[in-house]
Amino acid sequence: MKKTLITLLASVGLLTGQAALAASGDSAMLQSGDFVGYSFWLISMAMSAATVFFLMESLRIGGKWATSLNVIALVCFIAAFHYFYMREMWVTTGDSPTTFRYIDWLLTVPLQLVEFYLILAAVAAVSGGIFWRIFLGSLVMLVPGYMGEAGYLNSTVGFIIGMLGWAFILYEIHAGEASKVNASSSSAATQSSYSMMKWVVTVGWAIYPIGYFMGYLAGGTNVEAVNIIYNLADLLNKIAFGLFIWYAANADTSGSHS
Repeated sequence: MKKTLITLLASVGLLTGQAALAASGDSAMLQSGDFVGYSFWLISMAMSAATVFFLMESLRIGGKWATSLNVIALVCFIAAFHYFYMREMWVTTGDSPTTFRYIDWLLTVPLQLVEFYLILAAVAAVSGGIFWRIFLGSLVMLVPGYMGEAGYLNSTVGFIIGMLGWAFILYEIHAGEASKVNASSSSAATQSSYSMMKWVVTVGWAIYPIGYFMGYLAGGTNVEAVNIIYNLADLLNKIAFGLFIWYAANADTSGSHS
């Protein structure tokens, strides 16, 4: 518990310092009507608040859910840190922070997908193959997407390969080994959490290819549209993903104490 408290205080300190840095200087001031800049700032603060919330709840709930709650707190912390930098880049240069965004995703998306493995491993013997298949699927989804957006690969080719990676992840969590392990689990809380997370990845993540298409494939490059769509998608998919884990953890611990 002491280590977690130290981690909590350190996270708050780092995020507060980064917020102050991002807000300092005339060049970093948001301009009236800059809705993309507003969205970066809003999500920076939301991710910061979510980091603190999930860390505090991991202390309160503990047990087999502590690791999952700590991991989603880490996801939100990494996202908040990157969003402060992306907001700074957007406001000062007007350029789309593509590289920063994909660095964020390369760190946070595999961590989110690891949650499927973690919640199953807490209640059943789970093959490490589940972890590696989901992890590799996330790389196939993200790396070509970045190359397509950054101009290292034809944007249509990058889009198609990225969609194949997402389709592989969907197969694993809907019909693959992970899905079968969840179906055989005796934990109602685990099954509930898995189901809600699965639909975040299925429905919520569908927003990202819409953003990619509107930004790079719909007759030109629209950086305002792609950034607003990506920002709102991150807000929904990262925090909602964590809240579903938190909800299941609460239901599980409440049931065990009743």
